[in-house]
Amino acid sequence: MPGTTIPSALTSFPAGGVAVVFGAGGGIGGALVDALQASGRFSVVLGFGRTTAQPVDILDDTSLEAAAASAAAAGEIRLVLDATGFLHDDLQEPEKSWRQLDADKLARSYAINAIAPALMMKTLLPRLPRTGKAVFGTLSARVGSIGDNFVGGWYAYRASKAALNQLVRTASIELARRAPEAICVAMHPGTVATTLSAPFGSGGHQLFTPAEAAAYLLTVVDGLTAAQSGGFFDWQGEVVPY
Repeated sequence: MPGTTIPSALTSFPAGGVAVVFGAGGGIGGALVDALQASGRFSVVLGFGRTTAQPVDILDDTSLEAAAASAAAAGEIRLVLDATGFLHDDLQEPEKSWRQLDADKLARSYAINAIAPALMMKTLLPRLPRTGKAVFGTLSARVGSIGDNFVGGWYAYRASKAALNQLVRTASIELARRAPEAICVAMHPGTVATTLSAPFGSGGHQLFTPAEAAAYLLTVVDGLTAAQSGGFFDWQGEVVPY
């Protein structure tokens, strides 16, 4: 897979249907919308965010319900990608030590990185078709892996992404009872040149453009099977330990 940035044709999905991207105003989210439209696999591609034509508040049930209703009205929802997430802003930076832990900042990270995707799953998973391939994928992060944590730091971000991974795993079990061919996964996009990662550099990792990250992620999504539901995968499709 490394070396290619051609968006996947997504031929593992039934033709037609609706693809939905949350966080469409961000770097990866916008690139995912573009790549999905270029694939031609879906009859409708909808991007939702704070500033899109239909604005969405990802922490508000009513707002998410309205977005889901719009998507369902356009056809069968075959693919939902959550490209939202929070690491830092002018008010909050990743912690380097436990001395920097703050209840409000921890709660804020959990709200955006774990609670919001959980509300998306609550709203969108029941709307996925009962037969045929359908995918809900949310962007997690390798630093959220408990088994892969050897350097510490970044308490709120790590812990909130670890919580997200557990939520995905739990939801996948319930989803399988309703729609055995549907898939719910967490994905690590690699290090991407966006505002989220900009202050921290690549840390020695390969740095992707949003378009490259979108192409890799969609290739992973295209290759997923129902047996992999509940998993955590990186941009190459390799399993990341929880």
